[in-house]
Amino acid sequence: MDPDSFRSTLSSLAFGNVIAAAARDYQKELLAKEKAQPSTSADEIVDLDELMDDPELEKLHAERIAALKKEVEKREVLKKQGHGEYREITEGEFLGEVTGSERVVCHFYHREFYRCKIMDKHLKALAPVHINTKFIKLDAENAPFFVTKLAIKTLPCVILFRSDSDSEVRFVLSSLRNGIAFDRIVGFQDLGSKDDFTARALENLLKRKGIIDEKQNGNDDADDAEEYAPNRSITTSTVDYSDSD
Repeated sequence: MDPDSFRSTLSSLAFGNVIAAAARDYQKELLAKEKAQPSTSADEIVDLDELMDDPELEKLHAERIAALKKEVEKREVLKKQGHGEYREITEGEFLGEVTGSERVVCHFYHREFYRCKIMDKHLKALAPVHINTKFIKLDAENAPFFVTKLAIKTLPCVILFRSDSDSEVRFVLSSLRNGIAFDRIVGFQDLGSKDDFTARALENLLKRKGIIDEKQNGNDDADDAEEYAPNRSITTSTVDYSDSD
C-alpha cells in the first residue's frame, strides 16, 4: 500500500472503528438476507451485539490498532532520518548518514558514467518500497577520502552498511562505531554483467545480501526508455577508476 494512502486510511478509521464498522455492515447484510429468505431456525441468528462485547475480540482489536499505530510512528521516524527516498549526500555528511541508520545502501557514482545512471534509476525505484533501509548516493569525485578508505576502483560501486553486521569485512574509522561496510556491489558483475537488468533483479540481489527485507507492496520496474550517455572513464587526482565495463 502507498504510504500516503496507508496514513489516510488509518486516519479516516480513527484507529477505533474498524471492527465496529465491519460488524455493523455484517449485521445489515444478515438482516437483508433474513428478510429476503427468513430463517426457519432461531439457532441460525448470530448475536452480533454479544460478539462485539466479546473481551477476546476487543483485545485482538486493541492489539491490531496498537500495531498499526506503532508501524505508522516507525515510518515517520525513518522518514525523518532520510528513509523512503534516494538522496544525494556530500562527503561531510557521509559518516552521519551511515551511522544514523541500521541499514544503508550507498552508491558511489560518477555523473558522466552511463552505468551509474542505470544504477541510479533502479535504486531510486527501490528506495520508497524498502523504507527500513536508507538509500543514498555520493559523487566519487567529490569524496576522495572515502573513495580511498573504501578502496573504490570501479564505478558504479554500491557499498552496503549494516550496524548489526558480524561480517569480517568491516570499514572502521576511529569515529565510526556503527555503519559497518559488510558487503558491496561492484559494477554489474552480480547482475549478469549486462546493462538491461531490472529493478527486480537488483532488489533480489540486495535481499540475498541481507540489506533489505521482503517488500510490503508491489513495485513495477521503471521504464527502460531513458537514454544514457556513451560509456566513459575518468582519472582524478586521488585515484584512477573507470566504469564497470
